[in-house]
Amino acid sequence: MKLGDISVGYLLALREAIQRSGLDPAPLLARFRIDEALLAQPHARISIARFMRLGNAAIRYTRNPGIGLLMGSCSQLSHLGLAGMAAQCAPTLREAFATLIEFELLTSQNYRGHSSFEPPALRFYSISPYNMFNLFVVDSALSARAHVGRALTGGQARLREVHIEFPPPPYASRYEDVFGCPVHFEQQHNQLMWEPRSLDLPLQQSATPTYVHLRELCQQRLSELTRHRGLRERVESLVAPRLDGQPPALPEVARHLGLAAWTLRRRLQQEAHTTYQQIIDDMRRDLAISYVRDTELALGEIAYLLGFSSPEALQRAFRRWTGSPPGSYRKQLLEAKRLGKEIDFKTEG
Repeated sequence: MKLGDISVGYLLALREAIQRSGLDPAPLLARFRIDEALLAQPHARISIARFMRLGNAAIRYTRNPGIGLLMGSCSQLSHLGLAGMAAQCAPTLREAFATLIEFELLTSQNYRGHSSFEPPALRFYSISPYNMFNLFVVDSALSARAHVGRALTGGQARLREVHIEFPPPPYASRYEDVFGCPVHFEQQHNQLMWEPRSLDLPLQQSATPTYVHLRELCQQRLSELTRHRGLRERVESLVAPRLDGQPPALPEVARHLGLAAWTLRRRLQQEAHTTYQQIIDDMRRDLAISYVRDTELALGEIAYLLGFSSPEALQRAFRRWTGSPPGSYRKQLLEAKRLGKEIDFKTEG
């Protein structure tokens, strides 16, 4: 169980943003084992954790804490593969956004949550609390959606306002220049609030027959992806968004999967050789390790995200999982990275 993954197509916009900053992106990408061969693979993905680390490194490399905003303005729908091309051919901006959300799994998967479109709000989910790792992700996602909306309509679409969950960062003055509307921080959601009339604007490259055909291809691809997802992964996708509170009970998950509770319990044992509670425990373990390893979140923040009663409860569980307390685990990883070494930690479960 990881944070999720995204298409390497997103990296094309980051590469251009670095070039626009007057720098060569190749050395930075090479540090993260990203080369032209990887970028050329049609279904290649990288983990969200790796993308967050890459964004943080790009901030340091360009000395631009707002590089995510610039990255968004470099985004193209073609970077999103079939889903992006289908959206480009949609009749209206409303249908374009609905298509991107419907087929989001074709380009990205965040196990903790997902984007949504509740007109006029186009929302983007991000883990919180926030630091420079995920500020970059939110900046790039919202900026890209604003840029795409305008590009699809020949610059006619208008934003009413933008809502952002985190407090104003040091570069907050740049946001209104990027979005062209009031930007409100410390809000309930990360979302673009479009002028309702803008959503019904026709798209410059609208082509209904092509749109219908591309949607069919998207649906085929989505069916292939979901068909190969095992029962355990389907359970994880339902549980993950609620790990920070009370996870759903087994009967609720079974109902979402169209199964009786006893059937789900039996199939988990037969097909995955596990139990529902073990899946929850494994998810907490894997996500805790990923948060400690791949982010700068404080232990209290990680405990909150994973539904632990206290940081001390997280520390006890983490020591049981890895044989090391989370603070020591993080320090050893940082030292190993500095020395170019690998560390083999115990992982129970």
